[in-house]
Amino acid sequence: MASDLPWRPRAGDIPQQPGVYRFRDATSRVLYVGKARNLRARLSNYFAPLATLHDRTRRMVQTAASVEWTVVGSDFEALQLEYTWIKEFDPPFNVQYKDDKSYPYLTITLGDPVPRVLVTRRRGIPNARYFGPYSRAWAVRDTVDVLLKAFPMRSCSDATYKRAQQTGRPCLLGDIGKCAAPCVGRVTLEEHKSIALDFASFMSGNDRGFVTALTKKMRESSDRQDYESAARYRDQLAAIESVLEKNSVVLSEDVDADLFGIAHDELAAAVQQFIVRGGRIRGVRGWVVDKELDIGLSELVESVLQNAYDDSEPPRTVYVPVLPDDAPELEQWLGERRTPSGRVELRVAQRGEKAALAQTVATNATNALVLYKSRRSADFVARSEALSHIQDALRMDAAPLRMECFDVSHLSGTGIVASMVVFEDGLPRKDQYRKFSIPESTDDTDSIYQVLSRRLAYLGRPESTEDDETAAPKRRKFAYRPQLLIVDGGAPQVAAAQRALDDAGITDIQLCGIAKRLEELWVPGDDFPVILPRNSDALFLIQRIRDEAHRFAISYQRTTRKKGIQSVLAEIPGLGESRVKLLLKQFGSVSKLKQASVEEIVAVKGIGPSLAAAIHERLGESRR
Repeated sequence: MASDLPWRPRAGDIPQQPGVYRFRDATSRVLYVGKARNLRARLSNYFAPLATLHDRTRRMVQTAASVEWTVVGSDFEALQLEYTWIKEFDPPFNVQYKDDKSYPYLTITLGDPVPRVLVTRRRGIPNARYFGPYSRAWAVRDTVDVLLKAFPMRSCSDATYKRAQQTGRPCLLGDIGKCAAPCVGRVTLEEHKSIALDFASFMSGNDRGFVTALTKKMRESSDRQDYESAARYRDQLAAIESVLEKNSVVLSEDVDADLFGIAHDELAAAVQQFIVRGGRIRGVRGWVVDKELDIGLSELVESVLQNAYDDSEPPRTVYVPVLPDDAPELEQWLGERRTPSGRVELRVAQRGEKAALAQTVATNATNALVLYKSRRSADFVARSEALSHIQDALRMDAAPLRMECFDVSHLSGTGIVASMVVFEDGLPRKDQYRKFSIPESTDDTDSIYQVLSRRLAYLGRPESTEDDETAAPKRRKFAYRPQLLIVDGGAPQVAAAQRALDDAGITDIQLCGIAKRLEELWVPGDDFPVILPRNSDALFLIQRIRDEAHRFAISYQRTTRKKGIQSVLAEIPGLGESRVKLLLKQFGSVSKLKQASVEEIVAVKGIGPSLAAAIHERLGESRR
């Protein structure tokens, strides 16, 4: 079974975005390069039962030792990157590219008396402009078909053109507006040559200029009440915008740059580098580093660039997420690594096509960090070592095979809730998560005490037996005894949790708290925290359970917040469900509704002055 392959990634780790994937063998040789509109859906096809796979596919999957992917911003960019990697790696299983054919180009024969646009694999046409190459001829033909609405130039063969000249009737493309029909004299040869030059200019990157010019012409025609011309310009604009949307991250031919994306947290950072040469992505690099110190993004950028160009030459422009504090000095350092020595400029992409590509790079970095964390937590050896290190650091008698973490969430002291998440053998047990509502509390430490008291009460209840019919049914999962309790917070929260343990008479459960600022562990009664190594699997595991408790608490708090305001409003006479929805839609959020005046509430359709006053008064009570 392909599903038994040990290197197969989990379906949840594969993004559902467009991208390009590579299968590698045990020596890291690239076996196959492919593209997909949905990476998860496409890659799942390779892990079907072996008997259902094509012979070559089955052989490739059995030969492979890993698969990796790169997310891109559009299907068109995926085509470009797929082509680049096929040319670079020459993968043996990409048989469709192993013949004598070259890749298709979009070609405009500007040297001909009547220029023609065509898709061809042949190079060397005199005075022709070539755009591409592309890895899928159908994708280029689709682009041409759309652009002919905006630039109606000749695309027919020489035989079709001569036949139209002889008969005096244009072909179908001339009748439907996708050709200006120079064959029958609807436009002069000079006018048609101008259309062809505009087509070539658009493909060269002068796209927004045509959008501006056509928009101006459309408005002028509309002002003159020449609605037929305005409609034609409108259709041309729609065609251009359609192509621009597909090609939003294809850069100009003169762009040579590297774009970096960095995703990081307290313990690790994932880096993605897109190498753009001649306006196309020529390569992708990615790596993950463990952070020894809690450094910011600016310092990370400096470290990443020094590592990336330690033994390689940088391009003229490098795009980064943020400029480092010593950007001028770093630019000088990078410039000395160019041959000959020259200027290197660090930039942050703000808008346009480069910003779109920078966002794609950042998305890949985020996905890489998520995948790194997922794989790290899924490693049985790493989890076992992490539990053993936690046992040693907290001076426990045994490894904490079951850990429970608690976190409190509220909105400015209201809507207080708490969460309990459970990890067993270093993995989450979501079926055993619990949520708590806290009606009243003085502060976070009081909330922690209440939640721990309620949770620990279940541990002291007697076991129910089959013979004891009067005993209450036991909630088995909630009665499991943890070896380690973790609270989100420092010494004050740990002290409150210890009070709950003391009041419950429980002495055999270890307790600790994790403080967010320095990721340090606090143990009851100790004056100083326990410091785990920044790159240790033990700290990674504790951080992960803390983050999961935080996520679970926030999601529950948001749910109760929404239900709470609706229940408060529902108590007001004359305010039904439909009017509650209108109020929330009008103000956009509960906080804005609470801050609204009576006059602003009256402005909502169906809300009168007396009802608005009642709403304002009732929400005022909920604010107190």
